Amino acid sequence: MSLYSSNAIFPKTEMPIPNGFPPHLNGNRNPKNKMIFLDVKPPRTPNMKSSAPTIRTLKNNLTVPQINRDIIYENIKPVVTILRVLGVFPVSRPRPGVNLFHLASPSMLYSVIAFFSLVTYVLYLSLHKVQILRTAEGKFEEAVIEYLFTVYLFPMTAVPILWYETRKIAGVLNGWVDFEVAYKSLSGRVLPVKLYKKALIISIIIPLLSTASVIITHVTMVHFKLTQIIPYVFLEILTYILGGYWYLLCETLSVCANILAEDFQQTLRHIGPAGKVAEYRALWLRLSKLARDTGIANCYTFTFVSLYLFLIITLSIYGLLSQISEGFGIKDIGLALTACCSIFLLFFICDEAHYASHNVRTHFQKKLLMVELSWMNTDAQTEVNMFLRATEMNPSQISLGGFFTVNRHLFKSLLATMVTYLVVLLQFQISIPDDSQGQLMAPPEVVSNTAQSAAEPLSTTMMTILTTVVSKKKNNKSLV
Repeated sequence: MSLYSSNAIFPKTEMPIPNGFPPHLNGNRNPKNKMIFLDVKPPRTPNMKSSAPTIRTLKNNLTVPQINRDIIYENIKPVVTILRVLGVFPVSRPRPGVNLFHLASPSMLYSVIAFFSLVTYVLYLSLHKVQILRTAEGKFEEAVIEYLFTVYLFPMTAVPILWYETRKIAGVLNGWVDFEVAYKSLSGRVLPVKLYKKALIISIIIPLLSTASVIITHVTMVHFKLTQIIPYVFLEILTYILGGYWYLLCETLSVCANILAEDFQQTLRHIGPAGKVAEYRALWLRLSKLARDTGIANCYTFTFVSLYLFLIITLSIYGLLSQISEGFGIKDIGLALTACCSIFLLFFICDEAHYASHNVRTHFQKKLLMVELSWMNTDAQTEVNMFLRATEMNPSQISLGGFFTVNRHLFKSLLATMVTYLVVLLQFQISIPDDSQGQLMAPPEVVSNTAQSAAEPLSTTMMTILTTVVSKKKNNKSLV
């Protein structure tokens, strides 16, 4: 309310004049009609929570599902489903969080039927392919290219190998369930792994690209017939979906290692008893064991895949280099596409494993080395030092059963070996005379015919000479 203490028109009053109106101006008016001005603000309405909307938007459960348990399997489920449809991953799940392998299971029966159907069809095509090889033109590089399509059928061997390793892979998936439970009991929240969208994209893109690659090869190659598309599409999808499966396994290890490192760093800011550090050390040891078990469980499968890709890359690049003198043609498009895709897949397998191993061990060690120990008590300092020692003593490299460690060094070694084989093959090709050199020389049939025609008069002459000599000797004897 605004108050005025003085007014120049009316006499001064001791009482202040509210709103500028003196009391005697309103004396003749009805007090009921008195005008009152209130210079105050109305009270605010108390904050009320908005009521929930009556219509809720539906969530897209296909791309953003609500995953609260069995998190790792549910995140990689689209790719695992493709493997099960192809009949190469006969795992059984009696209930969520439990992965088993039984020989007498419906999944195994379906896998066996699918595999033997494929083998029967491929055997029929392989017989036809042998006829093509026998009628080849005879050039060394063309024979190598023809045999390349037989090499494309080698991934069939990976199917029974993957059956053999399904039991170990199921054990790794069960180990992830135990890791999720331990993480939730330690942090009080669900493991925040968000890989479902990536797995869904991989399960859609890889079959489409693999089918397109085989069709392009069919169009550009002369001897590649339409009936051969089905097994080649199946095996092409199998090869590259295994690469997508490997990527998801390694990416899961990387994401979990980063989550664990961030949580541990946040915990160190409000460190309580030293037992908290010991619990994180035990959880990291679980993660390190899962990294090693991932390589052991997929040992023979990805050893075969790596060697197969090495062979495919070597033969494809040789087929391209051998055509440099004659110029690249339409059929070289399929070889170039195969070589590029195989090199990319091999690098992808090695790089993802290298990145996962780096995050599980090296990245975590950096977090531990940056910890300030001066303000901690003695027990907490001891636990942190033991944690750092545990990361040094427990290897986290992804090794394929001890045969070799999958990292970028493996990719470099395979490329160096590949260059050696390419040099040998090209030298062998150069040492073989080509058609241009053969045209300068007489063909063998012409040479043999010429020799026969020249030998016939020579033999007649020799017979005449011998007959004459013999008759002369007889005449001399008779004269004597």
